[in-house]
Amino acid sequence: MSGTVVVGLDIGGTSTRAAALTLDGKRVGTGRAGGGNPTSHGADRAATELLTALRGALTGLDPTRVRAGAIGLAGAGRLLADPAGRDAFDRAWHDAGLRCPYTVHGDALVAYASGTSAPDGTVLIAGTGAIAAEVRDLRLDRVADGHGWLLGDAGSGFWLGREAVRRLLADLDSGRAPGTLGRQVLTDLLGTPEVASRPRNTVDTLIQAVTRRPPVDLARLAPRVVDAAAAGEPVASALIAEAAGHLTESVSRIRPAGATGPLVLGGGLLTGDTPLAAAVRAEAARRWPDAPLRSAGDGAAAAAWLAARDLPEVDDPAALHTRLVPTSA
Repeated sequence: MSGTVVVGLDIGGTSTRAAALTLDGKRVGTGRAGGGNPTSHGADRAATELLTALRGALTGLDPTRVRAGAIGLAGAGRLLADPAGRDAFDRAWHDAGLRCPYTVHGDALVAYASGTSAPDGTVLIAGTGAIAAEVRDLRLDRVADGHGWLLGDAGSGFWLGREAVRRLLADLDSGRAPGTLGRQVLTDLLGTPEVASRPRNTVDTLIQAVTRRPPVDLARLAPRVVDAAAAGEPVASALIAEAAGHLTESVSRIRPAGATGPLVLGGGLLTGDTPLAAAVRAEAARRWPDAPLRSAGDGAAAAAWLAARDLPEVDDPAALHTRLVPTSA
């Protein structure tokens, strides 16, 4: 068994991670490359990053030992529906020396599998965007939100950044002096915390600063909100509470009250020790008191586990998950 190797890749918009593991849980290779999401970067560039990460993970390994592989990425369905994109990924796989088959999964499923081996449950991801998904038999079933910054992603990093600016604008309109969070937002966007003697001038300048950049850039203000809430800043604390409500409401659209399957929390806002993660955990425990809460972990290792499950020598997928995928409560 230890001679068999499986490969998993976790492909995101900013980085691509690969892991090669034996079935007894030994990590024999890792690789990393730049963002490889074909939706945001194009199939050819994504395939180039895929190949770079694969070569890193396979350094010093005989690629014929690799029996299966899996790739997790956002927009998996779009890749599978695009013959040119799939051909580019096939070429990268072949150029890495691999001859085994590989599967492609949505990033939400990989995030779920990085937190639990249970076949049925729910995953909630909050980073720049936000999405919740129900998993049945380790397949994505129903999905809530993930509608993008214009129509949804409530409680996400973008949402926090936008709402921080909106609260600041409301203060300026009302003639109130900005609080700690508002001054930090002013500094980040305008380079100074000072408000003009005529506050409307600052309002107009602030609006211009925001609208001249891509809307999703507002997500970069999310860490400001999180840090301010951790320090007890009232506006930031209120935003965190509201964001937690939005996120758990998204989950409740697809997860029945009283459900006992695991709930996996993923994305940068929910896997760290943040006020938002704590608030979501508290609200989830209130709504689903008998459900285990898990944090998403190593996506590349989870993808490798998804690939390995169907190998004939694997008779206990849960035990294999314990060996391959480090998880935490």
